[in-house]
Order: sequence, then C-alpha cells, then structure tokens
Amino acid sequence: MVGAASPKDAPMTVSADPRDRLIVALDLPSVPEAEALIDRIGDAATFYKIGYRLGYAGGLALAERLAARGLKIFLDLKLHDIGNTVEEGVRSASGLGATFLTVHAYPQTMRAAVRGRGAGLKILAVTVLTSYDDADAAEAGYGLPVAELVAKRAAQAAEIGIDGLVCSATEAASVRRIVGPDRLIVTPGIRPAGAEAGDQKRVMTPGDARKAGIDHVVVGRPITGAADPRAVAQAIVADLA
Repeated sequence: MVGAASPKDAPMTVSADPRDRLIVALDLPSVPEAEALIDRIGDAATFYKIGYRLGYAGGLALAERLAARGLKIFLDLKLHDIGNTVEEGVRSASGLGATFLTVHAYPQTMRAAVRGRGAGLKILAVTVLTSYDDADAAEAGYGLPVAELVAKRAAQAAEIGIDGLVCSATEAASVRRIVGPDRLIVTPGIRPAGAEAGDQKRVMTPGDARKAGIDHVVVGRPITGAADPRAVAQAIVADLA
C-alpha cells in the first residue's frame, strides 16, 4: 500500500545472484548511449543506476522500460525539499518500477519519503556525499567531521524506518554497527584495483567492499569508460561473489 511504512526491524534481503550486488551507474548524456552500453554489457549486469544527468535527458522513461524488461533500477535522485513535496515525489517515483530511490538523510525528508513509499520501492538515505571530506563538510557549515555526521544520520535513518543507507565504503563497517543487519548498505566510490579515484575522496575496491559487508556497490566510470565494459563488469562481479 502506498505510504505504508515497513516495520523498522524488517530484514532487508539481498539477491543470491552476485550480479545484483553490482549497480552500474549510467552517468551518460543520452538515452541512446545508455541503451548501447546496456547492450554491450549484456547479462553481465542486472542493476543500473540513473541519476541527474541521464534522468533529465529522458532517463526516467528509460527506467520504466528497463524495469519492465526485468532489470533492477536505482533512481539516484537525492530528493530533499519540504515534506509534502518529497512525499508526493516519492509516491510518483513508486510507479516507475524502480527498486531503489535516494533521498538526503535529513530527518524531515526521510520521514516524508517513508510516508510516500510504495510497495516494491526501497528508500535509501544518502549520509554524506563521497566527494566530501572534513574540509568540505566544514566549508558547508557542518560542525561535525564526516565520520560523526555519517554516524548521526545513520542512526536517525534507522529509527525513522529507512530501508538502507548510502555511505562511503570506508564508513560501512561503522554504519553497520549502528543500523544492525536489517538495513541495506549501498556504496559508491568503488574502484577496481589500479583504477583512478576521480573526484571520489573515500574509495575502496570491490573485494574490500565485500569483506566490509556491503550489500551493493555502485560503479560508473571504470565500466562506462572501459574499452570492454562487459569484461570489467564480469571482473567486478567475480570479485564480489
């Protein structure tokens, strides 16, 4: 039922298919480019993320089509607005067939998202962007270092009934201790060994992410920019398995 909050202690199950643990970030400028990449990857991946760049270029309609094909979709929209706007936005997003939707981990925003959540959609709260370090947090006006801010927001998210957290892989172990086993942990900033970190400041390899108990990893440029994206996706899945 739309708007129903799942129990705070309801276990979050992760698919037994290791391909579902890899979320390929479709950070591309157009739907045709995204579709071409998905075709090249083939059955090496089953889960795709659509964020602002593609979302504002026809990506929401693509999300609906991909979900209808049986692929899993992560709408990384990072909603944050007044409560009613977030609630109704989440309610609309629930009709697209996506598996995950992100909101920023502000208490009012998270409560609104839980109210708007429809069946089949899991809400993920973004703790602190992985491009932020302590200096960035201070510049933005936060009085806590990143690690403490992440911990505070994780505890609030669990209490409110959010389905999972998005955090840096380097903070995943501490977040798991805070939220327990019944919340998903999804991490961007994952880079295969030897890959460039890019603009991510808190990164980890897929194998280390698996050891840290992370449920899903998000990988973009190492796959989308590869000469053989299918092979890179297969290697990451093997590292996660």
